[in-house]
Amino acid sequence: MVDDLYDVLVIGGGVNGAGIARDAAGRGLKTLLVEGRDLASSTSSASTKIIHGGLRYLEYFEFRLVREALREREVLLKSAPHIMWPLEFILPHDKHLRPAWFIRIGLFFYDNLAKRIFLPASKTVSFKNTVYGKPLRDRLKKGFSYADGWVEDSRLVVMNVIDAKEKGADILPYTACVALKQDGDIWEAELKDTLNARPQIVRAKTVVNAAGPWVSTFLHGVARQNKEHHHVKLVKGSHIIVSKLYQGEHAYILQHHDKRIVFTIPYEGNYTLIGTTDVAFEGDPSHVQIEEDEILYLCDVVNEYFKRQLTPRDVVSHYSGVRPLLDDGAENASAVTRDYKLDWSQNEGQPPLLSIYGGKITTHRKLSEQAVDRLCEVLGRDASLPWTKQSVLPGGDFESKDKLYEQVKSVYPWLHKNMLERWITAYGTRLYTIIGAAKVIKDLGQHFGEHVYQAEIDYMVREEFARSTEDILWRRSKLGLHLSDKTKQAIADYMKHVRV
Repeated sequence: MVDDLYDVLVIGGGVNGAGIARDAAGRGLKTLLVEGRDLASSTSSASTKIIHGGLRYLEYFEFRLVREALREREVLLKSAPHIMWPLEFILPHDKHLRPAWFIRIGLFFYDNLAKRIFLPASKTVSFKNTVYGKPLRDRLKKGFSYADGWVEDSRLVVMNVIDAKEKGADILPYTACVALKQDGDIWEAELKDTLNARPQIVRAKTVVNAAGPWVSTFLHGVARQNKEHHHVKLVKGSHIIVSKLYQGEHAYILQHHDKRIVFTIPYEGNYTLIGTTDVAFEGDPSHVQIEEDEILYLCDVVNEYFKRQLTPRDVVSHYSGVRPLLDDGAENASAVTRDYKLDWSQNEGQPPLLSIYGGKITTHRKLSEQAVDRLCEVLGRDASLPWTKQSVLPGGDFESKDKLYEQVKSVYPWLHKNMLERWITAYGTRLYTIIGAAKVIKDLGQHFGEHVYQAEIDYMVREEFARSTEDILWRRSKLGLHLSDKTKQAIADYMKHVRV
């Protein structure tokens, strides 16, 4: 049951909307977040899943953005060690592309623009008789090593939303804001449950338009605003997943002759994630899919560097998303800034409406903090109480995964090793909530197969707002890559009877 009057109504359940709802609720603002589909169902689950400063953004002289992102990289890694961790990147040097001196200068800035706590400095590495060089073509003799972070992107969104809820926010996934109108100094929003079409009306003192690719659509179509100071440029990014391309837990960053870069990243144990493309997009961001030429492009870049040659037949899965980049006039999609703008975009005389343009996962916390600072100011609240920088996300309150594993194993020796390792990486200390009062494995309820039990599915529904089998298999987890069709069907059959 939602309240009638909120301080803040957040439109959009991606990483920016989730971060804003979390920060606002933590500062005592009565907050409602609505999302027309599942949480992280668009851009925020289709990223390359890297927490990074953006090494290549230095080429475009975006030093402020890179510095902010590098600072945030350290904050995020500390806040959620279960879903984020350091990742080593190897940049093979190809003498026909960027010269070595140019790369060294870039890495020097990357090392020193912000203080490093968790991550080592960059270094030159030889490929001769090393794990780095073994999978690469013989012409590549050396390269560079530097560190960034890995993130389970859709789970980052969910962790923010869980924290928002626990701090008092109301969360309504699968609920679209279909109309917004002024009622004196208050916004009146018409909401529609997209699963059962039930309408309801809520009121809010301020509205945050964090609709991502739909930011302009919401502004003009739903909020009926006639002015817009900024615009977004929609850029499609596609990724492919292949069986494990090489041994080792390091990633590669590959330069291409078109000056773009492509990452190859260890993924879900048995796979390698390859991406991304940058293609200008027009159309409905709800319906985006990879094109054949994108698959060929990614395969071609990998084949320039690796001994093992890929073809489209090697692709076991893929995903695409639309990034709502702040339009800075750049013609090349790869050159469009990853910076963001916060803009009061309501018509004169209307209640406050804050629209979010651009941004990236790495800077979502700082963006959210700045947005809530502004909301506090217009609401007459104390804006000097930022809190998220020093906090941990739900499940992140542990010292190390190894120690947590030993602690849980000592109390629950009947948990299967693979299941426990997966639970720690997904839920951190929240796995105790899943286990509950269970004393033996059968207490976890129905076994769907392959170490997936009812208690975990119920937790995703009850605590993580999952409403469908797809939510469970592809956004709350990546079990869709690993489970047999039989197990997937058993989960789907169970979900038909789950009441939410």
